[in-house]
Amino acid sequence: MIARIGLLISNTIGRFIPDPFVLALGLTVLTAILALTLGFRDQTQAELSPVTVLFDAWWNDTGIWKFLLFGMQMCLILVTGFALATSRPVKKAIQSFADIPNNSGSAAAMISVIAMLVGLINWGLGLIVGALLAYYCGRSLTRRSIPAHYPLICAAGYTGMLVWHGGLSGSAPLTMTTTKGLSSVLPQEVIEQMAIKSVPLGETIFSGLNIMVTIGLLVLVPLTLYLLAPRSRDQIITTSDLGIAEEDVDECEGEQRDSLVAIGLNCLVGCALLVGTFIYLFSSETGFGRIGLNQINATMLGLGMLLHGSPRSYMRSIEDAARGCAGIIVQFPLYAGIMIMMSVSGLAGMIADLAVESSNQTTLPLLTFLSAGVVNFFVPSGGGQWGVQGPIALEAGTAAGIAPSTMIMSVAYGDELTNMLQPFWALPLLAITRIRAKDIVGYTAIVMVVAGVWMAFSLLTA
Repeated sequence: MIARIGLLISNTIGRFIPDPFVLALGLTVLTAILALTLGFRDQTQAELSPVTVLFDAWWNDTGIWKFLLFGMQMCLILVTGFALATSRPVKKAIQSFADIPNNSGSAAAMISVIAMLVGLINWGLGLIVGALLAYYCGRSLTRRSIPAHYPLICAAGYTGMLVWHGGLSGSAPLTMTTTKGLSSVLPQEVIEQMAIKSVPLGETIFSGLNIMVTIGLLVLVPLTLYLLAPRSRDQIITTSDLGIAEEDVDECEGEQRDSLVAIGLNCLVGCALLVGTFIYLFSSETGFGRIGLNQINATMLGLGMLLHGSPRSYMRSIEDAARGCAGIIVQFPLYAGIMIMMSVSGLAGMIADLAVESSNQTTLPLLTFLSAGVVNFFVPSGGGQWGVQGPIALEAGTAAGIAPSTMIMSVAYGDELTNMLQPFWALPLLAITRIRAKDIVGYTAIVMVVAGVWMAFSLLTA
């Protein structure tokens, strides 16, 4: 039954949704058309033509180039998380955990708990740890002649992307902790309308709402995956059945010999990065509640350098991870262009007004959450989506008298929820586990439904 559901989903969604970059291109053109046909309602004939205004706004420094800093921060989150996960100590720990489970259900439950907990610390780290743990666990079960359903185990490794936006690398909450972060993503008129300088993490990531949502997911998701484990032996799919040999994924560590001076410099700089974060956390002017993307990246960078020890080893890991940044590098300028076109044309304000008119203080966060889930299919990046949808959500929330923190988390939950059907961020996991997206999408879709019900309930009762 579950296998048939997975096949149905892959044959429909997988067939009709194009490459994420093509989606970004299409969304850019669609936004321009909507802006020209529905926007510029208040513009007089004496002003420049809408086409000129729209193109100038799209092309200049506050248009497609607005996310250059933000995009670099997102790339660093991915590559530093990957590098830390592939360091020798972390990799050894992953292999030790992989030998614990004795069946598919317990393996899926354990992997999902670990992937989500690590994902709350850093989404890049959680994604890679989940993938490596799924691979090594599936291989361990096969080596011990224990029948196991490998696709389910791999699906569990992806669940870190279901909680990440409510964790310490959540781009929307972290961006909003400083005035500079606000201005790097949101238009100035939105910031002025909000009449606030920042939103501390105590109101978003460490809020009662987010703690409730996160704890619920840490219980419901592993339980769901445990119950989804096939019981019949003819439904078992092992790594051997898929032709995955042990040497296929084992990376050659290739002992790189660095001089003592190089190793010393590597450790010195790594320590300096961690000390800087420590000072930031305990400063009276900043503190933990104001931690942002730069501090998270500095911590991940410093830890990775120290755990690798060898600067050559660390750089090789960074190079391997950098391939996953291609989508961020190319698509973020398009997302920034979409945001500015919606802003200058008044289209964002119109959508916000429509959301306010069709909802109330209770239902607006829920509608924002649902719409964010849809937008994630077209803008498969939490940072890019926040740049596009954040101004709309905050304008609508301000008009309805809803706290910015609630609107931030509504967008965050919708973004992370449909990651379970959006294959964009699954590419690193698929490469490590040597499995296909359609093999896991049936399981992740069911997990998405369960998680979505819990998130919606939490937003309605918060």
